[in-house]
Amino acid sequence: MNLFDILGPVMVGPSSSHTAGAARIGLMARTLLGGEPVKAAIHLHGSFAETGTGHGTDKALVGGLLGMKPDDLRIPYAFTEADKAGMAFTIDKVDLRDAHPNTAVIEVTTQEGKTLRIQASSLGGGRIEVNKLDGVDVSFSGAFNTLVVRNQDAHGVVASVTNILSQVHINVANMSVNRSKRGGEMLMVIETDHHLKPSLVEFLKELPGILSVTYYDKEEEDDGSGFDEGDL
Repeated sequence: MNLFDILGPVMVGPSSSHTAGAARIGLMARTLLGGEPVKAAIHLHGSFAETGTGHGTDKALVGGLLGMKPDDLRIPYAFTEADKAGMAFTIDKVDLRDAHPNTAVIEVTTQEGKTLRIQASSLGGGRIEVNKLDGVDVSFSGAFNTLVVRNQDAHGVVASVTNILSQVHINVANMSVNRSKRGGEMLMVIETDHHLKPSLVEFLKELPGILSVTYYDKEEEDDGSGFDEGDL
């Protein structure tokens, strides 16, 4: 056990699981959406649904969608800030099968019509786990820098992404590959030990067979290693 486990995260309270974790879930949804959300439907499960209002879970989720981190002093006023930002939202309850009691399902849309549906759980101490993306089972926490890659299920596409990461000395900590059917679309989640520069993310988007690439940069400062145009 370390000091963080004892004291918990720096946050706007009252609860690390119901408030700090909820803010991180909202922020993760915003990041993976890859744009400014203008509409959100938030569905609360289990303890989030039963005690979330008293713990500020609803405001923390909305605050995260607006880009607020768990220590942002605006979180208690997130509903007002959403009105100012022009983000419409609804909040209701949902009963999920085999889900962690602190779980939210968020459906978000950008002005351009881009959508994302994410299911994520707050595990305590401000930690979260993403369980589903657009109906596909995944498992990642945001504790690592994370690439979410949508691609065609075709020979060599996965290898092309991992080969590029290897060439620029990006170490893969965890990786999962999921597909709905053979020859359809595939979802890669790649957690890395190193920060990825924006130029690398843009380069990966241009690889054959790649449909989209979204990058989640963990909150901690990293060592700055990553892609350089001269590395290839």
